[in-house]
Amino acid sequence: MKKIYLILFFLFFNFVFSQNKVKDTTTRKATINFEKKSNVVTFKSQNPPLIQVLGAPPANFTNFWEFGDGSYSKKNEPKKIYKKKGDYKVNLTVTNNYDNGKPPSTRPKIVAINEISTEKADEIASIEKQDGFEILSSRDPVPDEEIIIVMSYQNILNYVSNGKLYLFYNDKEFKNKNFELLETRTHFGEKELNSDGVATVDNYNTNYQNIASNSNYPSLSNSFLVDDENLDLTLAESKTQFSDSKILEFDGMNPNETRNVFFSFKTTKQMIKDTSATVKIRGIFVPDRNYKSHKKRTLEMEIVTSHDPNKMSSNATLMNYRTVRLKTINFKTRFQNNGEGPAKMIRLETDIPGMFDKKTLQIVDSYPKCPICPKGENYTQSCLDTIIKKDQIFFTFKNIYIPGSNQKNVKDIDSTKGFVKYTMRFAKDFHKIKTKSKTAIIFDKNEPVITNYAVTKFKTGISVGAKAGYTIYSKLDNSKSYFVAATFCPYKSYKWYWQVEIQNSNHSYDGKLIETERTGQFQTPANGTLQLEQTFLQTNYKNINLEIPVLVRYNLNNFIGVGAGIQGNINLIEKQNTNQTINQYENTTTFFLVSSKQSSYESSNSFKNLAGGVLFDITAGIARIGPSFGARYVINFKKDFNYLQLYGIWKF
Repeated sequence: MKKIYLILFFLFFNFVFSQNKVKDTTTRKATINFEKKSNVVTFKSQNPPLIQVLGAPPANFTNFWEFGDGSYSKKNEPKKIYKKKGDYKVNLTVTNNYDNGKPPSTRPKIVAINEISTEKADEIASIEKQDGFEILSSRDPVPDEEIIIVMSYQNILNYVSNGKLYLFYNDKEFKNKNFELLETRTHFGEKELNSDGVATVDNYNTNYQNIASNSNYPSLSNSFLVDDENLDLTLAESKTQFSDSKILEFDGMNPNETRNVFFSFKTTKQMIKDTSATVKIRGIFVPDRNYKSHKKRTLEMEIVTSHDPNKMSSNATLMNYRTVRLKTINFKTRFQNNGEGPAKMIRLETDIPGMFDKKTLQIVDSYPKCPICPKGENYTQSCLDTIIKKDQIFFTFKNIYIPGSNQKNVKDIDSTKGFVKYTMRFAKDFHKIKTKSKTAIIFDKNEPVITNYAVTKFKTGISVGAKAGYTIYSKLDNSKSYFVAATFCPYKSYKWYWQVEIQNSNHSYDGKLIETERTGQFQTPANGTLQLEQTFLQTNYKNINLEIPVLVRYNLNNFIGVGAGIQGNINLIEKQNTNQTINQYENTTTFFLVSSKQSSYESSNSFKNLAGGVLFDITAGIARIGPSFGARYVINFKKDFNYLQLYGIWKF
């Protein structure tokens, strides 16, 4: 019998613990493999099995290669032709898309090039379409993962130049730092400067003019380029927006030459985990450090919890409600065709929260770059159509060609991606509430792919209020009480919110009359026989009282609010003025007053009579911000001290 119980116990124990999800602590690894023939090397990664996300497109790995000579590739199996003999340290970053595991880790490998063939060596890819300066990431940032940032710069001058590079990171708008710089990899003799290098621009000449024009080429790298002549202002502005920076100096750069610098970052565990928030990294390129002309490019990256090329984001994740009416909100939906063939129509069915005015919709950018479809025409060319519904907007790319990532002969993974970026303003009347919206992405007639939620939410913000009123104590004689108070609560909350008050009151009242009697044979001033002595004590109180109510409030609508809570109070100063009267009566045939004495004395105490109570409150007026009138009833734990407050309040 004992054996049966023991077996049942182990079966139960195994069942209970099998219901808990065991955290996968196994480190997945990817291995760099290569085949070398002279200076021609073909690379391939050996990756671990994928863990498919249910309901998502097929899971896959994408690779980001650094070849050790300053060049890189996003191809999964790149072919590299080296220029010179030497040992090259090759790095690989593997990203898992639609996969439930962690990205595989890799170890660098040394590739030894001992001979050079006649085959032409690879050059670093030109960035002419990006106007000589680009900054990109190996993947989207996920908390507690590594990410590679590449800064590509090109000498667009017609002479050999010596210049500077600046990298700014960790937005100050976030409480915690989002990135930790692990390593900077340079390949062209770039020298690192300390922070004092920022101050060396004062003697720069301002006569240099850019000789390259801006390009309208749509970038999928989420970065935005600005040409400027005022380097001092750009650096000062960048230092106010970012808490950390890196400065490099380069020399001897030939005309049209392109170089790359690689920065390895570790995203911190404290990184804001809002999957629709956007973090920024800024690069500044000074082509010639004798001049102040420069290029500024800011890379915007959406924070994600997993690597999914189909995503929605906005910059409305943490807004100040006091100033938000003046703000234009940016939205961006990105997509990738993961099919085996091209997509000719892509429709983005996007939820629009009611707080936004859909009539203010503006298309800022898109890829493929398409004109807006003419209304009421059967347009046969490529265009972007927008249909506004009650609580959605449909963005439809018509007559386009987006290849599939699993399509044969597709080598550039970026060509399978696209996006639409748009802005909207807030509606005339909206409340301070958090919203969530997502996009359904439909490629031709396939099943929709659902993105993450883009969240809009507001900073708490503090509303300070001024309050004054009169207090009625129904069980106290001759009571007079006035008070003033300061209130603190979240700014313009929609429904539920907390409120804390600091209240000071002046209260005067008469205590209960105390009467005592004694009888007996007493000597009186008239030498008679005293039969009765009466003593009367009357105390008047004048208090300065401190009250701290803490309550939870709820706005029924824009005009009426209710609340309930607790409070503590203490007499900061308590003054007592006691009057005593002693009457003596002589008994002859009737009681006869023969003596009456009156006296008084004062006393004072501080921090006395700590008490508490519960309260119930109602206000009518402009409930969320502005003036209101209110009534509050307090049930005090001290007997006879229940009271009713009538007051006016104005919240700012």
